[in-house]
Amino acid sequence: MNVLVANDDGIEAQGIQELVKALGGRNEIKIYVCAPDRQRTASGHGITVSEPLILKEWDFDGAEMAYSCSGTPADCVKLGLRAFRAIGIEMDLVYSGINHGANLGTDTLYSGTVSAAMEGVLCGKRSIAISSCSHHPKYFESCYDIAVRMLDIALETLDEHTILNVNIPDLPLSEIRGIQLGRLGEREYADHFHPIKNEEGIIHYQYSGEALAYEGLSDDVDVAAHEHNYITVTPLHHDLTNYSVLEEMKSHPLFDKI
Repeated sequence: MNVLVANDDGIEAQGIQELVKALGGRNEIKIYVCAPDRQRTASGHGITVSEPLILKEWDFDGAEMAYSCSGTPADCVKLGLRAFRAIGIEMDLVYSGINHGANLGTDTLYSGTVSAAMEGVLCGKRSIAISSCSHHPKYFESCYDIAVRMLDIALETLDEHTILNVNIPDLPLSEIRGIQLGRLGEREYADHFHPIKNEEGIIHYQYSGEALAYEGLSDDVDVAAHEHNYITVTPLHHDLTNYSVLEEMKSHPLFDKI
């Protein structure tokens, strides 16, 4: 089985190295990497159309072959699948991560990690996004078994239009309470834009945000399960249609006049 591994933290990030190490414990898995050549956090599902993309071969321990890519996480998957196919290697699954930081709730709309996996399904591949819920993870080993189990689950249960979004508390495995299947919640932040004056006197703004705590949320919401030290797993797809509103609009008299 051939697995393409990507991320948004960059090809030198510890998380992607740990994911390759985890998957490398299975002899039947051949791992190929295509990841950004630099940090691309919160790049969403952008692709590069205004300039050429550069692929460079990369010496990546545990991978059969690896490329760094000058583009976004979605570029890495879109181009990576085609670059490996061009040399006779067809991927069975796309795996994005291990991200440094949670991708819960509405964070998924900004996430380069989730977007890399979503690009996988747009290219017809079952895909997984996996994140450690800390920007400075200490317990990557807690992700190892889950990473491999999610791969088996994806192959057995997913269609080619759905990704699994997996978030793992940055805790020793003994302190993680279990796995919670659930839906996306709202992820809110106390947003700050800090003014910084450069040497020319021009003011720039540096964003930072602190996630808010939640109370009284349903147990099936990912942000609530995360706060109770559960691994969260949410199946996602790219269809953003609000079907209930669509049905209501069909009977609205204004549409009869068009």
